[in-house]
Amino acid sequence: MLEVCGLCKSFGGLRAVEEATFDVGKHEIVALIGPNGAGKTTLFACLAGFTQPDRGTVRFSGCDITGLPPYRICARGLVRTFQTTQPFLRLSVLENVMVGAYLTTKKRSQAMLWAEEVAHLVGMHRQLDVKASVLTLAGRKRLELARALATRPKLLLLDEVMSGLNPIEIEEIVRLVRAICKMGVAILLIEHVMQAVGSLAERVVVLSNGRIIAAGSPAAIAVDARVIEAYLGPGAAARLQQGSAHA
Repeated sequence: MLEVCGLCKSFGGLRAVEEATFDVGKHEIVALIGPNGAGKTTLFACLAGFTQPDRGTVRFSGCDITGLPPYRICARGLVRTFQTTQPFLRLSVLENVMVGAYLTTKKRSQAMLWAEEVAHLVGMHRQLDVKASVLTLAGRKRLELARALATRPKLLLLDEVMSGLNPIEIEEIVRLVRAICKMGVAILLIEHVMQAVGSLAERVVVLSNGRIIAAGSPAAIAVDARVIEAYLGPGAAARLQQGSAHA
């Protein structure tokens, strides 16, 4: 469904993304992980059209979407959420979700019906008339997800949708992401909550200093020396191995 080949993006002398190549299949959940500053959000921005890549290609559903503006990419079915939630604070939950619904319909009645259905899906059906400005962080995360879902996406890019949540809230979001995938929506997610990554993702792609250094199953990634050292520093893998041998 999504094919990324040789994607590069620099800001002055900083190579934020360098030769990124990976794919996401239909009905698949893939996690994109890496240390802070690895280039994950820049990569997301390139995929969704918010940042123009310097070179490389992004293909979605067989079409080249490299460099297209966000609204055209969204209309094709590739939609992203943001790490920092950005609701329309003066609007209600229902009105916020309707903003996404208007992508596929111009009729207010249809947009409202679909927004109500999506709000029910994400567990916000009892908060339809609540103003976005009074929602908790968990509520705003759900609203961000609902607004994206209302566009009827084929692939969702989730940028740290679980950050800042408590364990119970994280488990609720994990169940929700699974449910969305079962609806036929593929998921590419940036996440630092490794327990959630391990339980959700079929494959994990690891980014460090703008480069993909590893890709594979969560179990394989967890013991990959390159990944351990990207997070914990040079020599960390060997020290951990020695510690395990002496335990």
